[in-house]
Amino acid sequence: MYQNDHGRASVNFNMLFLSYALNQNTPTYGNRNQFKIVKNSDIDKGDVANDSFISTTVHIGTHIDMPYHFHKNGQTIDSFDADYWIFNAPLVVEISPKSLIIKDELIEILKGLNVKDTDILIVKTGICYDRGEQVFWEKNYGLDPALYIYLLERLPSLRVIGFDSISISSFAHRLIGREAHKVFLNPEKPLLILEDMDLRKVDKNTDFKRLIVSPLRIEECDGLPCTVFGELND
Repeated sequence: MYQNDHGRASVNFNMLFLSYALNQNTPTYGNRNQFKIVKNSDIDKGDVANDSFISTTVHIGTHIDMPYHFHKNGQTIDSFDADYWIFNAPLVVEISPKSLIIKDELIEILKGLNVKDTDILIVKTGICYDRGEQVFWEKNYGLDPALYIYLLERLPSLRVIGFDSISISSFAHRLIGREAHKVFLNPEKPLLILEDMDLRKVDKNTDFKRLIVSPLRIEECDGLPCTVFGELND
């Protein structure tokens, strides 16, 4: 381990973060909530140590939706083994959305690809570049519920779909978004939804060896903030 030019601790692994760190400026769906961190004790005020409390929705920043989010008897984090979160056949695609509800443009790109073994699909729309703007939460892209059946048939090994939009539900089309959540999080065959990914440093040519999704482990919870790591091929 060494200190790089920015004073950060680093090692010589070819890894990328595909998730954002949480802070009090983190955008939320509909601009409804805010991440808050408050010091309970503070060295600068004479306390022995720094100790902080946080207050937040779990559906914030880079996070994954559990089936329990929309299904009373849906799975929570306890239902998934540790190896579930390691993905050895990731696929990154870039699309130019035709509208706020994505469907045909994603299908068209996947038609020409060998996706049989894909276990996590990452969709880059480019909205990640507008994350600091109001449009990011007010005019975000969502997924058409009809994609669920297509993805199950076309990508039989798929477990997670992730993208750079703040939610699978477009804020401008919330009824469609609710249906998409219910369909994708079907407890009988869930395709878990990884939202608000940091895809600024990747594109369709980025060659990942594997991805690791590391959710915060909170029992009986409907969503979980995540740290996501991508390991690049040499």
